[in-house]
Amino acid sequence: MASVPSLASNVQQRLADALSAALPEAGPADPLLRRSDRADFQANGILALAKKLKGNPRELAAKVVESIPANDVLKEIEVSGPGFLNITLTDQAIVETLAARAADERLGVPYAENAGTTVIDYAQPNVAKEMHVGHLRSAVIGAAMVEILEFTGEKVIRRHHIGDWGTQFGMLIQYLIEHPHELDHQRDGEVSGEEAMSSLNRLYKSSRAFFDSDEEFKARSRDRVVALQSGEPETLALWQRFVDESKIYFYSVFDKLDMEIHDPDVVGESGYNEMLDDTCRLLEESGVAVRSEGALCVFFDDVKGPDGNPTPLIVKKSNGGYGYAATDLSAIRDRVQILGADTLVYVVDARQALHFKMVFETARRAGWLNDEVKAVQLAFGTVLGADGKPFKTREGETVRLVDLLDEAVQHATGVVREKDARKELTEAEIAERGEQVGIGAIKYADLSTSAVRDYRFDLDQMVSLNGDTSVYLQYAYARIQSIKRKAGDVRPAAHPELPLAPAERALGLHLDRFAETVAEVAEAYEPHKLAAYLYQLASHLTKFYDQCQVLSADNPAEVVENRLFLIDLTARTLHQGMALLGIRTPERL
Repeated sequence: MASVPSLASNVQQRLADALSAALPEAGPADPLLRRSDRADFQANGILALAKKLKGNPRELAAKVVESIPANDVLKEIEVSGPGFLNITLTDQAIVETLAARAADERLGVPYAENAGTTVIDYAQPNVAKEMHVGHLRSAVIGAAMVEILEFTGEKVIRRHHIGDWGTQFGMLIQYLIEHPHELDHQRDGEVSGEEAMSSLNRLYKSSRAFFDSDEEFKARSRDRVVALQSGEPETLALWQRFVDESKIYFYSVFDKLDMEIHDPDVVGESGYNEMLDDTCRLLEESGVAVRSEGALCVFFDDVKGPDGNPTPLIVKKSNGGYGYAATDLSAIRDRVQILGADTLVYVVDARQALHFKMVFETARRAGWLNDEVKAVQLAFGTVLGADGKPFKTREGETVRLVDLLDEAVQHATGVVREKDARKELTEAEIAERGEQVGIGAIKYADLSTSAVRDYRFDLDQMVSLNGDTSVYLQYAYARIQSIKRKAGDVRPAAHPELPLAPAERALGLHLDRFAETVAEVAEAYEPHKLAAYLYQLASHLTKFYDQCQVLSADNPAEVVENRLFLIDLTARTLHQGMALLGIRTPERL
């Protein structure tokens, strides 16, 4: 189905036509339409026009109003202040536009006209290391942006750039050669993520202790790094065991997070090894990188160290080893030249901003990024404890991500059980809802904060039924389903001929903004604006319930149908919006 023009675009078009008709000498002019507290919309564009035409803005505004032909969209246009237009729409226009949205399975959200191919780099754990709270935001923000961009018609290629290469593998592989049964599974059949991680942890700690205390083991480990980097088959096979064991663990954590990760999308640092030499050669031959003290470096006028000397991006170290920059630049080449991306999005901690600024600038100088192909860092802040300090356990350790997720689910299960006073849910349903509410609470707390800001992890607040939480939105959705069940055979139906109560109008006008909100969020990579939209939608719904009874015997049949239509469209919008954020909306809570 074709997209549904929003009420704002409809009003914008009518005003632009009236401006052209009333003031042809002004040429094409923007009415500068915005939402308003005093009316449905306010247009401020006449002030700038009056300045340009050296006319009286109020007189010009009156002239524009006279040029608007009679229609069934604009109910009232009032000239206000120095020449603003306050615009009120007809109830009929609101309901007809919403009916067109409801008739479309995409709720009238258009596909982007200029859709392209985006590679999004997110959820980047490290092999043989436990995921901690610091890994949460990249996964949650990245997964939401994937859903949002795909919904607008973008072709999205997911990339999980896992840390699967480096000198620490020499130590791990050497230890495994000398203790060959350390990664053996206790029994046949499926291995849990917890079990896989516990073997990796044990092996890591033991090998580290040897490495730090035994000089001969340290020397053997260093030789093993050389064997790994030169692709010696036995060493590579053992390295692969670490990667496979880690994936069992990673996938179990992502499963808890209700996120799908597909094996072909996991392309770690090792995936670009074959390109590193070539990347360095191309940078050196083009003069983008130069030799400095034996290392291959890229310099920038605006990047200097505390001593005032330039701080370069080191692509190849003086000992012949490659830095992260060589891998990141090779990944850009792969993503642009092989995968055909025109946008690269990196969901990476804000503390890495300087590194990525230098990498992107180097890629631009090399011609791999240009006006047609852009790279963006979707930077995010830190997760803090409820006290506003860096999030640690009582013992001062980094918080394990699994513990955090389990605690949220446990907390939410308690809330669901308490709320189910009539004992309508089975134990299995309570457990399932507990997962959906707990994981939803974590995702929403993250996504409702502007990504670049730090946020406080406070479980009591996150699973509260009041305030800006996912549980509030999930209950709003479940409550609508409950009303629809009570309505029985009465079907939702739009009645454009009916007058709307103020709370119905406010809800309707907000519903109409869904498509423009999705477009804004996709354009600017700002999922918190979608979360804010959904919270406002649920708040409008709460006011609507206070002021407009849906299933009242005193209401004529068409009023009941129209109100059911409004809440049904609200439920569909909540469901779709929450799905884009990666959050479930249970039918009953």
